[in-house]
Amino acid sequence: MFTGIITDVGEVLALDQAGDLRARIATRYPVAGIDIGASIACDGVCLTVVASGEKPRGWFDVQISAETISKTNLGGWRPGRRINLERALKVGDELGGHIVSGHVDGVAEIVAMRDEGDSTRFTFRAPGALAGFIAPKGSVALNGTSLTVNEVAGAEFGVNIIPHTKAVTTWGEARIGDRVNIEIDTLARYVARLRE
Repeated sequence: MFTGIITDVGEVLALDQAGDLRARIATRYPVAGIDIGASIACDGVCLTVVASGEKPRGWFDVQISAETISKTNLGGWRPGRRINLERALKVGDELGGHIVSGHVDGVAEIVAMRDEGDSTRFTFRAPGALAGFIAPKGSVALNGTSLTVNEVAGAEFGVNIIPHTKAVTTWGEARIGDRVNIEIDTLARYVARLRE
């Protein structure tokens, strides 16, 4: 489990397609403290660490299945891409965002951006099957970042991203047309299931 509070911005160092896709990701996390088998959310996708090292700088490797590629934007990763990272939640950690599983539901697209004061208002288009799970003032995880939904109009919804978030995540680099991983709020998922 995660909180959607990004704690590092990593960089894709290398990709190797041999069976599953294997990615090497640079990190500022102390790699001596990353166990093999640990879960790290990479742009919101819960991935399992299969190797790590410290030279020439700290890194960890993950394997990415075809199923994950089909549901996320990870198939578009290239060396040099910066990605949001979050270590798994530990008992006693502060829950500053919302409960995030790292099980991405699909991919949304940035369709508009405009400055509002110091913040930026982003408008996203969600896949039609997910639109009904997104509610005004509810939570959504986008590329692993816990964000509050401002408004919803059909499949489109808006969020404000403040300067701090843009500075400590990859949101300061976002552009119209970018595809982003979306995880709907866990509570919305269960409420919808109960209504069936």
